[in-house]
Amino acid sequence: MLTIHAADAVLGAPDGADAVAVDGGVVVAVGPYDEIAAAFPAARPRRWSGLLTRGLVNPAAVRLLEEAYHPDPREADELGTRPLTGEALAALAPDEARWGASARRGLQRMLRHGTTAVAGTFTRPSVRTAVLRSGLRVLPPAAYTAGPPFSLDPLEAAGREPGAVPARTGGPPAAGEAADLAVFGVRDVAELAARGAGSCVATVLGGRLLFRAR
Repeated sequence: MLTIHAADAVLGAPDGADAVAVDGGVVVAVGPYDEIAAAFPAARPRRWSGLLTRGLVNPAAVRLLEEAYHPDPREADELGTRPLTGEALAALAPDEARWGASARRGLQRMLRHGTTAVAGTFTRPSVRTAVLRSGLRVLPPAAYTAGPPFSLDPLEAAGREPGAVPARTGGPPAAGEAADLAVFGVRDVAELAARGAGSCVATVLGGRLLFRAR
């Protein structure tokens, strides 16, 4: 299905570019919405308020999924809502089933931060299975420099500097690439740097809308 994702702007694209056309799982055009809509009149439009970027890569994924336990909401009274690490994790001593469930929750939280790819080698079987079934891209561990070890926000490694944010997104989407996109509810790159990836309002992986903020 042809879809046009239109936002306030496409990060890193030429001035005036505010839309990305997607056919199936591939980007077919990037540019001003009026031009894209005219070129693809049968496309379904999806309009977003904010900044559209490539999907993010989380370089801390191995530690997030294999060295931290993401509690189930039903465990909140006992374990809280934040990932458990260190002594708290050792005391919990999750078995493989709990590790797999934890990884699935962690991956969902990554999607809510605009993440469409993870970097690293996953060695725990239940975690590796969860990652493969999630559909997120898996990249080599040395491809990206990690920020804080247990951060769901890939932009934290940019140090909240607006000038460093475009490099963390890998540049603007381009025709012929996989349609892995994120939309952040911010006005510009300075606000994105300040608020981080937690401002994500939509994540698209291979052309599929996998997360939409309510």
